[in-house]
Amino acid sequence: EITIQDSIEKVRANSNITVFTGTTIEKIAGAPGMFDVTLSNGAGALRIGSIVLAAGWKPYDATKLEHLSYGKFPDVITSVQMEEMAKVEDAGEAIVDLLPIDTLGLELGYAMIPLVDADQDGELLERVKAIRRQVALDLGFVVPPVHIKDNLQLEPGAYSIVIKGIEVGKGEMMIDHYLAMQAGEVDEEMDGIATTEPAFGLPAIWISEADKERAQIAGYTVVDIPTVISTHLTEVIRSHAGEFLGRQDVQKLLDKIAAHEPKLVEELVPDLLGLGTVQRVLQALLKENVSIRDMNTIMEILADTAQYTKVPELLVEHVREGLARSITRQYQNDKGVVPVMTLSQEMENMIVGSIQDTGQGTFLGLSPEQAGAIIGAIEQGIESFSLYNYQPVLLTGPQARIQVKRLTERAVPNLTVLSHNEIAQEVQVESLGQVEFNG
Repeated sequence: EITIQDSIEKVRANSNITVFTGTTIEKIAGAPGMFDVTLSNGAGALRIGSIVLAAGWKPYDATKLEHLSYGKFPDVITSVQMEEMAKVEDAGEAIVDLLPIDTLGLELGYAMIPLVDADQDGELLERVKAIRRQVALDLGFVVPPVHIKDNLQLEPGAYSIVIKGIEVGKGEMMIDHYLAMQAGEVDEEMDGIATTEPAFGLPAIWISEADKERAQIAGYTVVDIPTVISTHLTEVIRSHAGEFLGRQDVQKLLDKIAAHEPKLVEELVPDLLGLGTVQRVLQALLKENVSIRDMNTIMEILADTAQYTKVPELLVEHVREGLARSITRQYQNDKGVVPVMTLSQEMENMIVGSIQDTGQGTFLGLSPEQAGAIIGAIEQGIESFSLYNYQPVLLTGPQARIQVKRLTERAVPNLTVLSHNEIAQEVQVESLGQVEFNG
């Protein structure tokens, strides 16, 4: 390691460098390239080509910068601290430390920082905790911690939701305003700044606090900024739930069951199914918003079904049928009825007839024209659900269900596809229409 003294000796030993100690500059005259410099040591004037001023500096006391949140958030640091972080003794170890990424993150523009500052009555942190608790109750798994940090590259009022380092959702808020949306007919049209609600893409307006009560009386749904962000975060978590469930998470779920029913786990894993297959089944359930909280029932069904098939696709469909009561409850209206639309016999026959079996799974052998016609007809059928503000549900036969879901999941992501076997026997179904080919 090179010390300061080593550097001093190296400079003194260089014949092209003259060092003056205990000396000050009394006068500088001339111009660049021809400076005349008078020193205090009596050496007279020296002809100098250029001058470099290295005056040194004293670090500012950053604790005085409270408005920049120094000391409150670990990501707010000084340039001196940054240089210390950069001086890594083991460069190899430092590079490795940079590789891990957060599973789930929320990045905020600097104007949004007060939302997570408890000293400024920020409530977003508590909202995030509540979201994780609610998702655990609804879907049956623990959402990974949400890493919240500031991002100076964002607009001051913007936020970004990231999964494994990739942005999956974003929005831009108007500070000190409320978001107002029409939930139906309103008594008065409010003036505001037009925008789009980020979670569901609904038209909305920004209004001031002074207009909040008036908008509510007129029939608008009015929400504050923390509610907008937490609603968006909740929808992102639900729509990507399967991505958060790793093998280690599955193992923890199995260990919990084994503590009470060891034989159930011993019979299934690893004798009948590997941990990875169980993970794929649970991920597929979560992907379609099916709760895995009743793990005992899921394990019982897998143990029975794995006796004659180990294809994840078939395992998932059998588990869904066993969870019919839980699945049905999600889509019942206030009368206890499940509103659905169904496929015409012609359309369902076409889908079932085009299923190709690879031995490890299935796929549809439809032409692009046939697939486009089916998707277009389904999109038209969904309009009847919006009239009643119902979740769109398409009811199919067991063979067609997974194929229809795969076909529509990109074009119609909010469509729920259920098979007849997934409707609880005691629940009534109301048909809002039939999906059929035009013409």
